[in-house]
Amino acid sequence: MFFDTHTHLFDERFQPDLPTVLERASTAGVSRILCLGIDRESNHTAVQLAQKYPQVWAAVGLHPNYLQAVQPGDWDDVVRLAEREPRVVAIGETGLDRYWKDTPLPVQETYFQYHLDLARRLGKPVVIHCREAQEQVVRLLRQEYDRHGPIRGIMHAFSGDRITAQNCWEMGLHISFAGMVTYPKADSLRQVVPEVPLERLLLETDSPYLPPQPVRGRRNEPAFLVHTAQQIASLRGLTCEQLAEVTTANARALFGI
Repeated sequence: MFFDTHTHLFDERFQPDLPTVLERASTAGVSRILCLGIDRESNHTAVQLAQKYPQVWAAVGLHPNYLQAVQPGDWDDVVRLAEREPRVVAIGETGLDRYWKDTPLPVQETYFQYHLDLARRLGKPVVIHCREAQEQVVRLLRQEYDRHGPIRGIMHAFSGDRITAQNCWEMGLHISFAGMVTYPKADSLRQVVPEVPLERLLLETDSPYLPPQPVRGRRNEPAFLVHTAQQIASLRGLTCEQLAEVTTANARALFGI
């Protein structure tokens, strides 16, 4: 049974049929799902979904692309949820994004550090977004590692090169692959997959985004994780059953589930 370690089930595209989406996931062999908030409202919705559906857990944070809309008290609300809600098993999604220009990079870096500090204090993993900011993310993570030691967390929807991946797993992080690894032009990303230590490997959909190639153009959902899993299993020389066993064990250990 697979663990989808990154979804946004609060998205309005899931409102009409979320129970059916979760049924399809279960039928496809995806038995555990992490739903990550990106702002104050979605953090609360993620927690509510985790309380309602036993196969769903929550992560709370402020996504770098939404920081320009942060209001007073939003970060304090993240802290309260992370401290008090037992279904919150991770901090994030956080990180840096240089593709979109809505939030100045210094602001993104400040909040990234807030998330790292909170995750370390609570002993929960941090989920990291990195888009066109590999050098900056690795630099901040290296500072964190040098001060405090290994970092529990996930490089989500990894799209970087082998050197970036190695830097991350050597600092204690897990590497999570999404549907991008199935895209025809993703040969360089597929070359990274066999290099990642098996104990640091995770799978995700990033639903409703990044649908795998066989369902490209459709709303992504947790059931489609199997397409990514088939690609990863082939690259690793594993069966899908073996990959499911390893990656689910990795996720459960990381999240304490």
